[in-house]
Amino acid sequence: MTSLNSHGIRFAFGTLTVLPVRVTRWDREAARAGMLCAPLAGLVVGLLSAAAGGLLLLLGSAPLLAAVASAAVPAALTRGLHLDGLADTADGLGSGKPADDALRIMKQSDIGPFGVITLLFVLLAQVAALAELYGRGWAYGAVAAAVAAPYAQP
Repeated sequence: MTSLNSHGIRFAFGTLTVLPVRVTRWDREAARAGMLCAPLAGLVVGLLSAAAGGLLLLLGSAPLLAAVASAAVPAALTRGLHLDGLADTADGLGSGKPADDALRIMKQSDIGPFGVITLLFVLLAQVAALAELYGRGWAYGAVAAAVAAPYAQP
């Protein structure tokens, strides 16, 4: 079972992040274990997000810049997977089409106007919230960045 756990951890990090992990098993068991380990990958992404924002603040940057960095790190470390999914969902639901057509729209590789608008406002809200918290102190913003990132994972 320990071997499966290590395969699961590698599967989670290898498929959900850009962190350099060698995935050696691609079977159903490894995928199941990987999805069970997904929150761990999210937590690591969150901690790296918090570290980026906290470090910038400690180096004297403004809370807004720290917030932008904290929002950018999860996007970069996950290849924007969660943002892509959000945009696809917004495009499908915003289309007002029947379920089959909405699903086809969600599966398209391009991004439509609803996806763009949704991403814009979600990221602006995230940066605004983090900037407010970083403005109160680096620990507030860092904790928010660390605990929010695991829930932003696919």
